[in-house]
Amino acid sequence: MMRILHTMLRVGDLDRSVKFYQDVLGMRLLRTSENPEYKYSLAFLGYDDEDKTAVIELTYNWGVTEYELGSAFGHIAIGVDDIHATCEAVKAHGGKVTREPGPVKGGSTVIAFVEDPDGYKIEFIENKNAKAALGN
Repeated sequence: MMRILHTMLRVGDLDRSVKFYQDVLGMRLLRTSENPEYKYSLAFLGYDDEDKTAVIELTYNWGVTEYELGSAFGHIAIGVDDIHATCEAVKAHGGKVTREPGPVKGGSTVIAFVEDPDGYKIEFIENKNAKAALGN
């Protein structure tokens, strides 16, 4: 059996990013590690333990404060119970909503987008529509 374990994102400030994923998105810090020989630090965050669900791995390469995100990466999708309340909570915690809740182009599924401190896009889809993804 295969399953997705984690998605790795390179970040310019590990503490700032951990705070965002914990305080704004409600994830739990699962574990951290440092590798002095190769000068990087890791933080793993998620909504449940790694043996149960996929998580986010934040990688801080010591001394690198920003990255060019490029045009290939799209977004991370997170299922939420109430998309409007979730977007309001993100704003209340100082987070940036880049697309207010509304139907996806060409469909009826309601989505929204927020941005993490490094500019990575995070899509919210209400859990009741998560299996439909962007279908009608």
